[in-house]
Amino acid sequence: MPEIFVNYRSADEDTGAVLIEHELSRRFGTERVFRASKSIKIGRRFPQELVTAVRRCSVLIAVIGDRWADARTSEGLRALDDPEDWTRREIVEAFESGALVVPVLIGRAVRLSRHDLPPVLAELADCQYRRLDTRDAANDLARLGNDLAEAVPRLAEAEQETSRSAELIKEVRNRAEQVNGSVVQAGDYTHRQSGGIGNVGRDVGTYINNASGPLHTGDGDQHNDLRSGGVQFNGSGGNYVERGTAQQWFGDRRDREDRDR
Repeated sequence: MPEIFVNYRSADEDTGAVLIEHELSRRFGTERVFRASKSIKIGRRFPQELVTAVRRCSVLIAVIGDRWADARTSEGLRALDDPEDWTRREIVEAFESGALVVPVLIGRAVRLSRHDLPPVLAELADCQYRRLDTRDAANDLARLGNDLAEAVPRLAEAEQETSRSAELIKEVRNRAEQVNGSVVQAGDYTHRQSGGIGNVGRDVGTYINNASGPLHTGDGDQHNDLRSGGVQFNGSGGNYVERGTAQQWFGDRRDREDRDR
């Protein structure tokens, strides 16, 4: 369930809203930070999703740029004066539900005045604000996160959980305990082989890869005699197969000589 609702006007400071949401999501967990374009699932009814999320949140961040107060509707009216304006409705819902409302002024935006706001939003001018300057964004975002963790204990607990999860991921990736044998941590592994018999363990005896021509794998001499009509091999261990005549002898030379008499 989201603890933080990021309220913004898309025609004003959607970039600032994204920066804030990304940093708070990093610190407290993405599921605890609601931003409409990120958090509403495909096909869901956005009016109900917005109202439900803002009523359940502990904090509403009102992102305010220098065009926020003067934004206009399609009819040319000031958006803040339109009861159907979603930026206005979300802030009103947050006040009514008792959420902590924090204005965050972006860049050159000036502090709000009660006289410039409709009565239902006049309270927003009284809320202590924070500023986000793009020239010092890292420090401003860190301060905002620190203030929220101090103001809302559940966010401080969530930050600790997120930190523990990150440390656990690092530990799992880099430690191996109670392992017998070798451990190798590696990324991609590529094995290229031309011919052959792949990865084989133990002794495979004599192995010849991509051989051409007469082959001799036994002991003793080898004599190759190519004749018309066939091939004859003399010597221990000769082995030849072809469409012509194939002759094979195994044993030492004296045994063959005795047989040939």
